[in-house]
Amino acid sequence: MARFPGRSWAPSGSGASGSTASSIATGTAGSSVGRPRGRLQQPRAAWPKSVKRRSVAGQFFALQVLVVLLLVAAAVVALVVQSRNDARQEATNRSVAVAQTFANSPGIVAAMQSPDPTAILQPKAQAARINAGVDFIVVLNTDGIRYTHPNPDRIGQKFVGNYEPALDGQVVTEQINGTIGPLVQATVPVRAPDGQVVGAVSSGITIKNVSSASERQLPVVLGAAAVALGLATCGTALISRRLRRQTHGLGPAEMTRMYEHHAAVLHAVREGVLIVEGDGRLLLCNDEARRLLDLPADAEGRLVTELGLDQAPEELLTADRPVTDEVVLSGERLLAVNIRLTDRDGGPPGLVATLRDSTELLALSGRAEVAQRRLRLLYDAGLAVGSTLDVTRTAEELAQVAVPRFADFVTVDLAEQVLDGDEPPAGVALVRVRRAAFAGVRDDSPFYPVGTVLDVVPSTPLAGALDTGLPGVEPRLAESTAWRAQDPEGAAQALEYGVHSLVRVPLKARGVLLGVARFWRAGRAEPFEDEDLALAEELVSHAAVCIDNARRYTREHAMAVTLQHSLLPRNLPAQNALDVAHRYLPAQAGVGGDWFDVIPLPGARVALVVGDVVGHGLHAAATMGRLRTAIHNFSTLDLPPDELLGHLDDLVNRIDQEESATGGSGAVTGATCLYAIYDPVSRRCTLASAGHPPPALVSPDGQVVFPELPTGPPLGLAVLPFETVELEVAEDSQLVLYTDGLVEDRERDIDEGLERLRAALTGPPRTPEQTCADVLGAMLPAHPQDDIALLVARTRVLAPDRVAEWAVPSDPAEVGSVRAAVAQRLAQWGLDETAFVTELILSELVTNAIRYGSEPIRVRLLRDRALICEVSDASSTSPHLRYAATTDEGGRGLFLVAQFADRWGTRYTATGKVIWTEQPLE
Repeated sequence: MARFPGRSWAPSGSGASGSTASSIATGTAGSSVGRPRGRLQQPRAAWPKSVKRRSVAGQFFALQVLVVLLLVAAAVVALVVQSRNDARQEATNRSVAVAQTFANSPGIVAAMQSPDPTAILQPKAQAARINAGVDFIVVLNTDGIRYTHPNPDRIGQKFVGNYEPALDGQVVTEQINGTIGPLVQATVPVRAPDGQVVGAVSSGITIKNVSSASERQLPVVLGAAAVALGLATCGTALISRRLRRQTHGLGPAEMTRMYEHHAAVLHAVREGVLIVEGDGRLLLCNDEARRLLDLPADAEGRLVTELGLDQAPEELLTADRPVTDEVVLSGERLLAVNIRLTDRDGGPPGLVATLRDSTELLALSGRAEVAQRRLRLLYDAGLAVGSTLDVTRTAEELAQVAVPRFADFVTVDLAEQVLDGDEPPAGVALVRVRRAAFAGVRDDSPFYPVGTVLDVVPSTPLAGALDTGLPGVEPRLAESTAWRAQDPEGAAQALEYGVHSLVRVPLKARGVLLGVARFWRAGRAEPFEDEDLALAEELVSHAAVCIDNARRYTREHAMAVTLQHSLLPRNLPAQNALDVAHRYLPAQAGVGGDWFDVIPLPGARVALVVGDVVGHGLHAAATMGRLRTAIHNFSTLDLPPDELLGHLDDLVNRIDQEESATGGSGAVTGATCLYAIYDPVSRRCTLASAGHPPPALVSPDGQVVFPELPTGPPLGLAVLPFETVELEVAEDSQLVLYTDGLVEDRERDIDEGLERLRAALTGPPRTPEQTCADVLGAMLPAHPQDDIALLVARTRVLAPDRVAEWAVPSDPAEVGSVRAAVAQRLAQWGLDETAFVTELILSELVTNAIRYGSEPIRVRLLRDRALICEVSDASSTSPHLRYAATTDEGGRGLFLVAQFADRWGTRYTATGKVIWTEQPLE
């Protein structure tokens, strides 16, 4: 048996192995204490030398090798002898067969009787020799003279060998040592057709050229021997390894000592061990098993059913099935039983059972399980509560996460200021709260519904909690009376319903008291304890911070929405050029910077504006207000769209430079704008864009086009002048202006959005209001990520009978004729009462145009909501209002115009300027 010095045969452990266990088993004392060092070593001189030199497995292996070698040697000798005999016999048989075949071949007798036998027989003999694989074929006459030979020099010489018997008709074989080595040759007679022997044929082959089957078997024998040696080696190694594994390298003495140690360990462990045989008899049990099962002293050898066990452990020990950690009751103990069958893998029938006393462990595991559930509840609450920045939704999440895992009912009451986004006054106790959330295991609870306003009654526990901010627990509500003062009738209904325990925790965050959360138990029997109060505080503290964050966001969002709404147009101005409808939808994530506007311009024209400021929040809303105000100011100058966007771009650049100089973050780079002017007289629309999506033009027959508009860069990035496009628009067409939030989001690109917008706008004629509704119904995403501004304007045309126009020669004498024509047209329109003022205004304007302007000079009257007078000339010189002194002879004309007209101004055109005035018709 192989030895492994120093190898440990038992696991280390106090009181279970090593020297301590040895002393217990042998009754000795004074042995060393410490980590076991393996089995005890005997002095090397005490071991037999043979055992030192070779183990039992090694000796068995040597015997196997010797037997194999002897068998191989005998087989090799037999094969060598057999091989030689087989080779000689094979050479004889082949020589005779070849000689007889050649001697009886056709034409050999005629060849031997021919004048030159060698010439005929030599080629045939050589060919036959090569084909037959012999060393020579010799044909000789009756005198022994060779006719053929592999060596032509020996033809005609005397044959060497015994050929005389062949001349008598016999077959002669003999073994000789020729010049080519030991060989076997056969000589057979050649007979004429009449039976007379006319010569002989001799054939021979060397023995070394004949391979026998025995020689071919020699490698097989040697290979088999090698395989046998390999198998013997492997078998010996496996046996040695198995012996070492089973005995751990121990000898008989050490095996005995090991058994003693194992017996000591078996009875020392604090786990019961039983071994039951296949017939149900108890084979072995340790001291702990006797104690746990209260077994009698003579239990070993008796049937398990005769030991007087309780029903549960007896059923497990006789069930003949494996069991893992099954807890059963035995007397007053809870035992954890594990059973493994021993008949697996060819073992004997029976089972091994281990028993552990888990009475205390069960209580510990129960507390651990409760702690784990609470940690899981806190983790889930951290994920679920505060998923949105909505105060009410956050309160609902707190209530829902605690039911039914912690409480049967949860109510969350918040100060009304918190629900509005405001902060409750500091240092003042809450006297009024509103129910923000409720959750319960049943729907028929006696608690007030969400939205109920509760007035806190002083001197109640609820008032104390809202005053001090300290939590409290009422384990048994039926035994407490102070909490009933808040709502005596509701408290009686709750007790009747079965509510028996309460935990109240104020919602407090950043030093601000927000409300109170109360947890109620009704269905489960166990009341709230102090540990439950700590868990409730953890839940509520996290929810309070989330509610406060939502409150702050609500306040800021309300401020931003208020600012944005104050900056957007509340009512569209009255005008006759367009029938306008609009929609504005803020994003769910926050207030953005989209805006729209409708601005009346002189000459019955109307400007349509849609813009977008990148970003959200107060800054975007404030920037939008600044840009909208700037556009209004620039519009009073009556600038073309491209010039207006150029001025707006300069303003944005100035704002960005100021922000950069002061280190601020209020840059507005990225804002876009679309500006369009519609003239109801000429039905022409002039547009310019600063990085904004193109408008949609819906014709009266329902066809939709997106005009090719040269889109400039966003405001603040322009390096080239903006360009304009002028369109002629049919009456009752619709101009649709929008921001990118309508046609573009994370799930679709702008091309797809434009096609969907085209589909929504295509169809029969609709009012602008209906168009807005249809477009939003088809385009509005479920959760808008950006603001959406939509402006739909149906075009109108100022009727020709409401427009009057005259060409004026550059002659002061023509002013009178213009005044007469104007008076006549005003009479046709029924505006006789405005004739005097109008004639006065036109006289001054036409006179100035004749005196200071250049031809052509034209006068135009427009009857719209106001009476509009326009005087145009080819000069770009603009008149200025000034206050004349008392001694001045002139300079009072424009002053009078400004006094009599409601509004007046100058508009520049590509060919000059237009001086216009407006007079109210009411």
